[in-house]
Amino acid sequence: MRGAAVSMTVLRPKDAREALRLFARRPDALPLAGGTDLMVAWNLGSLNNRVILDLSLLREWSRITRTENGLRLGALVTHAAAERHPLVQRHFGLLVQAAATVGGMQIQERGTIAGNIANASPAADTVPPLAVYDARVHVASAAGRRVVPILEIFAGPKQTTLGPGELIEAIDLPFLEKAPGRQMFRKVGTRAAQAISKIVAAGLLWTAKDGAVTHVRVALGSMAPTPRRLRQLESYLVGRKLAADTVREAAALLAADVAPIDDVRSTAAYRLATSQRLLEWFLTPAN
Repeated sequence: MRGAAVSMTVLRPKDAREALRLFARRPDALPLAGGTDLMVAWNLGSLNNRVILDLSLLREWSRITRTENGLRLGALVTHAAAERHPLVQRHFGLLVQAAATVGGMQIQERGTIAGNIANASPAADTVPPLAVYDARVHVASAAGRRVVPILEIFAGPKQTTLGPGELIEAIDLPFLEKAPGRQMFRKVGTRAAQAISKIVAAGLLWTAKDGAVTHVRVALGSMAPTPRRLRQLESYLVGRKLAADTVREAAALLAADVAPIDDVRSTAAYRLATSQRLLEWFLTPAN
């Protein structure tokens, strides 16, 4: 019941090592980073008798650092911190645009990039940009560490491939070898702001001097049970010039990579038609 008292056990580790040790001991605990999703559950009373692993004191996970080949975003880096960081602005503009669309200012200041991933919503705004940037997720547990390509984290709506006792500790973003000639971030919702996405799209495109596509990356969210890269579409476009018939054929291939879903926010038919129009706009040279 809304407003009812909630009884919880809160574990508050002081550093990452302690956090992983506690989570190994209590893998049933709910990790708390920014808390913007958990607070909804709190208000609904569904956290009663749950164990909460509060990660807020892990300062080492709150940093954005430069690596040899890119940037590393700690698991507690907020959307607002990523949006304001000069190196993120310079090298990963699509992530900056996406972070600015997540909820309102309060959500952006509290919510974390890793939380947007771990929540495993198909409509997560930051995931398509992370996918086209080939982000890698660093996962840690008391037993060891592993690195996972961003899209392999998702198993289904609100489901991840993280094992018991595993936490996201950082996200690596490799620098692009060459600046794209064209890029896109688009979010389609019921309102201009503070809306859950009906469609969220990100794209990067490189072409040769003769106009032929040399490389392309496109990802969509809120279209399927998990965010997707459009691999068949990408393969089709490489080596082709972006003539009108090529663009139309590429848009038609979208359905082969993503089977759009019906849900409370939109229909599969709307999602398919609108995402194809977004793709045609992105690929048309005049735009």
